Amino acid sequence: MEFVIARNPDAESSLPFLVRLPVGSRPVVLKVKDTWPRTAKVFCHPGTEWPDPEDLEIVERVPVTSCVRRGVAIDLVLDRARENRSQFVFTKARGRELVFWQSARTRKQARPNVAVPTARASGRRLDIVVDTRERYAWKFSDQQATTSKRALPVGDYAVEADGEVVAVVERKSIEDLVSTIVGGKLWTLLAAMADVSHAAVVVDDRYSSLFKLTRVRPASVAEQIAEAAVRYPAVPIVFAETRQLAQEWTYRFFGAAIEHRANDAVGTARFDALTTGGPVPAPEPTTAEVRAWAIAEGLDVSDRGRLRPEIWEARRAAMVQVPTSRAGE
Repeated sequence: MEFVIARNPDAESSLPFLVRLPVGSRPVVLKVKDTWPRTAKVFCHPGTEWPDPEDLEIVERVPVTSCVRRGVAIDLVLDRARENRSQFVFTKARGRELVFWQSARTRKQARPNVAVPTARASGRRLDIVVDTRERYAWKFSDQQATTSKRALPVGDYAVEADGEVVAVVERKSIEDLVSTIVGGKLWTLLAAMADVSHAAVVVDDRYSSLFKLTRVRPASVAEQIAEAAVRYPAVPIVFAETRQLAQEWTYRFFGAAIEHRANDAVGTARFDALTTGGPVPAPEPTTAEVRAWAIAEGLDVSDRGRLRPEIWEARRAAMVQVPTSRAGE
C-alpha cells in the first residue's frame, strides 16, 4: 500500500494537493492544503475525482504501514522514520462537515480542566539543560525557567548544581515508549538513569492510551512497565496526560530535586558541626532479666511484680565483681 500526494489539477481550488488514502480495499481521495500537518492542522475536503494516471503529477508517494478507519477518524502510519503518524478526523462545525489532517504535534489533545500554576518551583527560577539531540524540545514557556542546550550523557532534560547533574528526565511519547520497550532498550535506559540522584521518564500521554495500541499487545507493554517499576523504583515512569502537564511535572520535579540537594547540604554541614558523643555505660537490666538471675542464684523472689531493693543491689554487686574475678584468673 502507498500513501500518494499529487497536485490538484483544479487550478481554481484553494486546496492545491490531493491525497490518496488506502483504507482497506477502498482508497479514498481528499483535497488538502499542505503535504503534511507540520505546524498546524491541515484543512481537507472530500475530493470529487482522482486524475487519470497520464495527467497525475505526483508530489510524494510513501509506503504505508497501516491505514485504518476507527470511528470518525482514519489513522495513518507511514513506513518512514520521520513524519510517519497522522490522523484524518471527520468533524462538524457550524453545521458544516469538516475534515482535518493532524499529527501528534498538532492535534488538539483532550486536556484536563486545570490551570497550570505560575509560581516558581520551590521558590527558584530554574536553568534547565536540554540535550542537543532532543527534537521539538519543551520550551517551559509557562514556567519560570530558562533553557540551554548541551549534550547530556543520559536523559533529555536535566538540572545541575555546582557543576553536577542533580536530576534528569527522559521525555517519551506513547509511540516512543512502546518502541523503546519493544526494541529492548528500556532496561539499558533505566540502568543509566538510575545512576543519577533523581531521574524519571515522563510520558506526555495517558496510561489508558497503552490499551488502545494495535500493533503490539497492550498487556505485554503494561507488564514491562510494571516490571520496570519493580526493578528500578528510583526511576518512575510518569504518565502526565498532555505535553503541557508533562512540562509542568518536570519543572516541579527539577525544583524539588534542587531544593532537596540544598537542604541536604545544609543538614550535612550542621551535622558535621555537632560534638562527637563518647562511650556510654551498659543499659540497666530489665526486671525480667534480674528475676531470672535471682532465681538462678537461689534467691527468694516473687513470680511477678516488683523486685525488692536488695535483689537489685545484689545484681549490681555481682556485675561489679565479675570483671574483677576474671581479671585475677
